[in-house]
Amino acid sequence: MYLPAFQVKQKFAMTTNRYELIALNADGSEGASMGVAEQKRLAFKEQVTFFADASKTRPVFGFKARKVVDLSSGYDIVDEAGQPLGFFKKDFGASLLRSTFHVEGPGFAGTGQERSQVTALLRRFTDLPFLSIHFDFVSSEGRPLLSIDREFRLRDRYVVHVPDERVDFRVAAALAVGLDALMQR
Repeated sequence: MYLPAFQVKQKFAMTTNRYELIALNADGSEGASMGVAEQKRLAFKEQVTFFADASKTRPVFGFKARKVVDLSSGYDIVDEAGQPLGFFKKDFGASLLRSTFHVEGPGFAGTGQERSQVTALLRRFTDLPFLSIHFDFVSSEGRPLLSIDREFRLRDRYVVHVPDERVDFRVAAALAVGLDALMQR
């Protein structure tokens, strides 16, 4: 399931982190809704469920932490039947100076980190909400897999570009939402 560009919009909710997924047309305008995602805050084990639409009656994929409260644990991405789609995890050692994540899916594996070392350091020592976050993920062969850019707004908005057709939309969407959820800590 390939989608070359989409956005993830964080929505306001009191007890959950909620996100809307929207396809982007070739000209950058908003296209079709691709679903919604929801993460309960303060859950015992991190889990995000993606639904087909805002009615939240049909879960279509999701990701869940492999372990409870383990900072080096990874997150399995599964389809609606529980079949594996991919995996991602934060590299906490490398993330001390610049947030770094690893991602895997059928036919690819790669690493992504914040594009700007200066912005990464500023984010660690200040709480300036207007700092944009840009991640570039490359395959183990050095080919671009995807990029995730957070734009400054009242609620976070991420624009995701996926130049590599091996990267399933569901893996890219899980990674984008996971970045937001994990970087809030």
